[in-house]
Amino acid sequence: MNKAPHAAVIHDLSGFGRCSMTIILPVLAAMGVQCAPMLTAYLSAHTAFPHRDQALFLDLTDQMEQVCRHWQALDVRFDAIYSGFLGSARQICRLREVISQFRREDTLVLVDPVMGDHGRPYATYTPEMCARMAELAGEADLITPNLTEAALLLGEPYHAVPHTIQGLKDWLLRLSMDGCRSVVITGVRVEEGVIGAACFDRKDGSFAFPRAHEEPQQFPGTGDLFAAVLLGGLLQGKALDHAAQKAVDFVQQCAAHTIALGTPTLEGVQFEALMGLLTHKMTEEMEFSAP
Repeated sequence: MNKAPHAAVIHDLSGFGRCSMTIILPVLAAMGVQCAPMLTAYLSAHTAFPHRDQALFLDLTDQMEQVCRHWQALDVRFDAIYSGFLGSARQICRLREVISQFRREDTLVLVDPVMGDHGRPYATYTPEMCARMAELAGEADLITPNLTEAALLLGEPYHAVPHTIQGLKDWLLRLSMDGCRSVVITGVRVEEGVIGAACFDRKDGSFAFPRAHEEPQQFPGTGDLFAAVLLGGLLQGKALDHAAQKAVDFVQQCAAHTIALGTPTLEGVQFEALMGLLTHKMTEEMEFSAP
């Protein structure tokens, strides 16, 4: 059997509420990936919870540099580098250095350009931060923006978001930098009652639009869940469209399961009981190729 692929996972960690590292690490482990976490920040709870004036936010930018130096001394090698929410322009610059130091010819760099949702950038994201994130995304082999982030990366107003297959293809091509990187836009709706993703694969220039039934409730952390399953599928050797469909299906299944249980929305989707859906079809021999 081939050794498990290694992924550097560069995200924040929230103490309460399913998102970022508390989702990504178990999902990738279930899919056969050995993760090396690099924390950007520790939060007592994710930012959608109330009482934010009492929340702990521990910035770990300086510690990122120390981790990086130690990893270099250990000569660690990664099959993938996966980044998510970054809290400052300095962290974005730090991550670009991490990519430069650890990227090899066969390393897949996935940047989830977490900047906003529902048509608005997050409060911490100034125009300068958005511009820096666009520069970071330029380093990626694959990006996974939602519709808000796709508009921000393209400099388009949110009301210009396309809702047709052709319009989405046009945005995918623009986001791909003339076919240089793969793109998966999440939260796409092209028909009533259905939600999914829009994909461009740089390997063959193909498009795909995986979709599933839309549940009547939205949860925090599902973007992290989607990207983790997508990356796990790619590191198992699946094609981009197949990995994206798996991610769409799993997010929908977790949302439906959580709605049936009736737990608080802010706690996120209860994915734990459904992890077997990620592991029971896992191949023994995993072949990796960047999309």
